Amino acid sequence: MFKKILKSILFLLFIGVITISYKYINERINNSNTFENFAFGNGRIESTQINIATKIPGRLVDVYVEEGEIVQKGQMLAKLDTDELEAKLRLAQAQIEEAKEGKNHALAILEQRKSELSLAKENFLRAQTLYKKSAISLLTYQQEETSYKSAKAAMKAAETDIARMQATITSAVAQADSIKVNIKESTLYAPTEGRILYKLSQKGEVIGSGQNVLVLLDLLDTYMTIFLPTSAVGVIDYGSESRVVLDALPDIAIPAKVTFISPKAQFTPKQIETQDERAKLMFRVKVTIDYNLLKKYIQKVKTGLPGVAYIRLDETAPWPKSLSNLPKSYLKSSN
Repeated sequence: MFKKILKSILFLLFIGVITISYKYINERINNSNTFENFAFGNGRIESTQINIATKIPGRLVDVYVEEGEIVQKGQMLAKLDTDELEAKLRLAQAQIEEAKEGKNHALAILEQRKSELSLAKENFLRAQTLYKKSAISLLTYQQEETSYKSAKAAMKAAETDIARMQATITSAVAQADSIKVNIKESTLYAPTEGRILYKLSQKGEVIGSGQNVLVLLDLLDTYMTIFLPTSAVGVIDYGSESRVVLDALPDIAIPAKVTFISPKAQFTPKQIETQDERAKLMFRVKVTIDYNLLKKYIQKVKTGLPGVAYIRLDETAPWPKSLSNLPKSYLKSSN
């Protein structure tokens, strides 16, 4: 009796395994047919990383953000101490004022030299006329000529002094502008909206020129990198429509587009002789998620999530049902 029951159970289990296997194989065949006009590859969600670094060395007064925080474009992130720079700026501004006063003095001297030259010229011309008439001696004539030449030289020197003072002003202004730029660069701002990935420096630390203070993720430039064989890469183009399905959200297809196709194979067999070996060539392809969708859900964007990216090889082929469940907000914006 027991053996009969055991045989029955084993028979039922056998039938169950056959049924499940048939369904699995049938489903695989259907899926294979469904995705015949599509290329796909596994990958992880990534975002462009931006290193927030200082242009000049200094001491950090404060870092105003924490890791994981969402920041807006133009938001203040960190600030360096600027006391020394501000002191240098005041000195440069004082030098500018001093140079301007020197130029004003040189201008006054120039006016004086112009008057002296005008008088010396008149005396010289008068002496020249009188000398021709033998009304004055050669010595008197030469003295007036010398006075005239000296007055011209003095005016040239005054003009040179003005040019020199103007150059001093220009140099001091340039120095002050440079200091102002360094003061401005002492405050670090977010170049784009994103999330703080790493906080590498702390308040009070002295950092060097070019040292990273923060690492920012540009969440509006989020993508997935996959690898495709030659047969698929030869068909897809920049801008080809794509869908990304994350393991964490298997029922939602995220719209994306192909934004990069590597011009070189990432790994190649030692010898490429047959068609099968050529098919082993794999190319890196990047699909970037729709910008407007990222903008709307920026708070929910998480990098590192694994998933699959599907790329349509035939633009006329309809998307499979499993890849047609797009986010509602995207469908509304598209309409």
